[in-house]
Amino acid sequence: MTQQRVAVRPVAEQQTIGRPPRRRLTMTRRQALWCYVFIAPAVLGLLLFSLGPMIASLGLSFTSYDMLTSPVWTGTENYSALFADPIFRKSLSVTLIYGVVSVPVTLVLALMLAILLNAKLPGLKFFRSAYYLPSVISGVAVAMVWKWMFNGEYGLINAALARIGIQGPAWLTDERWALRALIFMSLWSFGGAMLIYLAGLQGVPKELYEAARVDGASTFRQHLHVTVPMLSTVTLFNLIMGIISSLQVFAEPFVLTQGGPNNSTLLLSVYLYQNAFEYLKMGYASAIAWVAFAIIMVLTLLVFRSTPMWVHTEAEDDR
Repeated sequence: MTQQRVAVRPVAEQQTIGRPPRRRLTMTRRQALWCYVFIAPAVLGLLLFSLGPMIASLGLSFTSYDMLTSPVWTGTENYSALFADPIFRKSLSVTLIYGVVSVPVTLVLALMLAILLNAKLPGLKFFRSAYYLPSVISGVAVAMVWKWMFNGEYGLINAALARIGIQGPAWLTDERWALRALIFMSLWSFGGAMLIYLAGLQGVPKELYEAARVDGASTFRQHLHVTVPMLSTVTLFNLIMGIISSLQVFAEPFVLTQGGPNNSTLLLSVYLYQNAFEYLKMGYASAIAWVAFAIIMVLTLLVFRSTPMWVHTEAEDDR
């Protein structure tokens, strides 16, 4: 028998087997350190300006606090008083009406314009920028412009109606028209949803439209049976963002009407502001904020629960 020789490695060499090089380990630690350095401002900003105030408002919602004296623990009295408050119920109904009307109309308008701007038309870049521009303008600036346009005496809208023999209403001082004016103004900021729809349209396969045309589908049916299902995930995103923004809108109703006339435009955000900074009822205002948060969460969950009925995904195609 031939004896096989087994090479015995030195002990120092055996200890280094399986270990990453020290230089590579140092480089990994350095990269991790720089990663933490770059994300630190975002994390600190989230903790200091978002999560911190949210936790503080949750605690204040169980207290009586007027910003002049120390908070006094009252338990759930703020919430009990809230649901017994007729002004809060009025504000809640106004907010829900505003959201139920403005969000679907904005989505439909955004989708229609996205389809038009997806076509090959002259001056397309200009129109895309022009329609998106109102979404990036300050809410206060937009509200001031609309306040002048809605003026019952010398406003642009009533002047245009007078040209065709129609006497315009007192938009912002008439209880019947004030909320309608706010809803009409909310359609001004459809540019964000339109841009997202436009991006989604770029990913719809052209072959689907060609197959629909071969089957004899009209342009309307092509968009109804191809565009709408293929953009259902985009609609889901725009719908959720629209619900959140409609329940939190503040600048426009505050500048235009401040909740009047007769609380006809008293959205939850405006009522919250009044209690916090006009009546100095910070605990009560914090309770309003958390009720609004709960409503947003419930509506969002309901939308997600409904997605199997109308959201079209690629996973369904694979099955």
